[in-house]
Amino acid sequence: MAEGSGGENLLFLTDDQLRKGIEAMFFAYRGFTADPDRILAEYGYGRAHHRALHFVNRSPGTTVTNLLEILGVTKQSLNRVLRTLIEDGLVESRVGKRDRRERHLYLTERGRALEGTLSEAQRQRMRAAFRAAGPEAVAGFRQVLEAMMEPEIRRHYLALKEQKP
Repeated sequence: MAEGSGGENLLFLTDDQLRKGIEAMFFAYRGFTADPDRILAEYGYGRAHHRALHFVNRSPGTTVTNLLEILGVTKQSLNRVLRTLIEDGLVESRVGKRDRRERHLYLTERGRALEGTLSEAQRQRMRAAFRAAGPEAVAGFRQVLEAMMEPEIRRHYLALKEQKP
């Protein structure tokens, strides 16, 4: 039996267990994105649009620069997504009051409605999974996800976590 220095059981670190975890994540992500993907397809949007809507909703007035950092995409890619969302009346871009070069992003009423529909589909799936797994498993799940984040991403995550929804 594999033991750590503190005597804890390390069998969960075997290649077989890690493979099972990786595969579970692939399939869980597929389920997590399935409902929003169907909704987004009706608009001709993809997951990048969903992520932009989510984070603009989460931090109204966020700058394009901040959104670039959070999403980890190229400026060209984000501009393409934002241009579509702005043209379709889902996102509004306002010039910064202190720095006129900055663009602050806000969801319009239509944008909030679509984001709400997408998020509700994911909340239902998460709620059912959390209920089935129980509070200890949920806490462990969150710990694993946070431990997988790269330091810069974790910084953004923790900043969002401190904000009230």
